[in-house]
Amino acid sequence: MGILFDLVNAVRTGSVEVVDLTAPLSSETPILQLPPPFANTIPFGLEEISRYDDRGPAWYWNDIHTGEHTGTHLDAPVHWVTGRDGEDVSQIPPLKLVAPAAVIDVSARVADDPDFLLEIADVREWESAHGPLPREGWLLVRTGWDARSAVQSDFLNADETGPHTPGISVECAKWLADEAPVIGVGVETVGTDAGQAFGFDPAFPCHSYVLGAGKYGLTQLQNLDRLPPVGAVVIAAPLPIVGGSGSPARVLALVER
Repeated sequence: MGILFDLVNAVRTGSVEVVDLTAPLSSETPILQLPPPFANTIPFGLEEISRYDDRGPAWYWNDIHTGEHTGTHLDAPVHWVTGRDGEDVSQIPPLKLVAPAAVIDVSARVADDPDFLLEIADVREWESAHGPLPREGWLLVRTGWDARSAVQSDFLNADETGPHTPGISVECAKWLADEAPVIGVGVETVGTDAGQAFGFDPAFPCHSYVLGAGKYGLTQLQNLDRLPPVGAVVIAAPLPIVGGSGSPARVLALVER
């Protein structure tokens, strides 16, 4: 019956596992908080239209209220000023939404240092053990931060000096943008940059360099601990919002067992 039938059969029999990397989306989903005078996104919300009542006796449905960058979501290049002439989320080629993944696990180091930054040397060390990063694939950074996602204050981890969450160094972000063969970076935190990245030069280097290079970001991922360092395939499915800078997405991984 062909390769696709074999894939479906492998999923049904469990020899290929489908791992959901998506955080549940609700009014409790943590959202980014920018300081004044910057504008902020709204929390996710449902507004009931009808629920088996006089407004609609046989159906239940809602309007949704959300920002593009709420919950597990994809950043398109046009999200950042450096990518302003790049793709919006509706223009991302479908071919790029199905891609192999490399998973680098730095959770033990983040447990000791919430401001941990991934460096080029960390990626090189991973490559020495697992081979080169996948061409046209994702680099997913497992930090263990998804364990905090149920409570916004724990997830943002902010004090008087700002948020303290792990991320990617300036040098590593530029290398991933300019030299690494990946199409983008995926993280478990609220954004692809570290909490303190507002003070880096440039500020928010992962956004600035990676999106500026026409690559993508995936954020607020979960269950990266269920993926192998190599071999998983990621399916990222954002809404094709015309003119959109990003979109909430259902992100799945296929893993051979």
